[in-house]
Amino acid sequence: MATHVALLRGINVGGTSKLAMSDLRGVVASLGHTDIATYIQSGNVVFATQDNDAGTLALAAGLERSIAETLGLQPRVVVLSCDELAQVVRGNPYLNESNPRLLHAVFLGRDPEPDLADRVAAAERQAAAKGSRDSARVVGRTLFLHTPDGFGRSELAALLARNGGPMAVRSGGTARNWATVTKLLTLCTSG
Repeated sequence: MATHVALLRGINVGGTSKLAMSDLRGVVASLGHTDIATYIQSGNVVFATQDNDAGTLALAAGLERSIAETLGLQPRVVVLSCDELAQVVRGNPYLNESNPRLLHAVFLGRDPEPDLADRVAAAERQAAAKGSRDSARVVGRTLFLHTPDGFGRSELAALLARNGGPMAVRSGGTARNWATVTKLLTLCTSG
């Protein structure tokens, strides 16, 4: 049995793309997965699969297809193995941040483009020119975003969410605050 975490983008945010977690658990179960647990209402699900060789991209594609067919929604889905999620936690470049709401992990839907770190650095400089203290680092398939003045007011987050940015809708990535990331790892490893 291999345990994975699926992260759905844009679920139950701002009154759109409403998805009951019981419905999400039903879709995941219909694909033959077991030990299913959801966390909060924003599309986080931990599950086990019998197929230890199932790739995360294939699992994500299967979930996207099944959610669309069953529930009529088309969220982007990022799937990580528990080991990959643990690696993200170990790779956190912002260990000194004590408030987990000021640190976000943006899980990318695919391997980052070679110039992503340069584009993030350029966005960081642009935000700093406007007085932002925010910073970001790319580690593997994860963008770590540190927003000491809050995510909702983050100039850097806004820049990274624009067309072509790693947080843009078309990028397929999805962000979680650090409290959610660590809770999902706990759920993933407690089974």
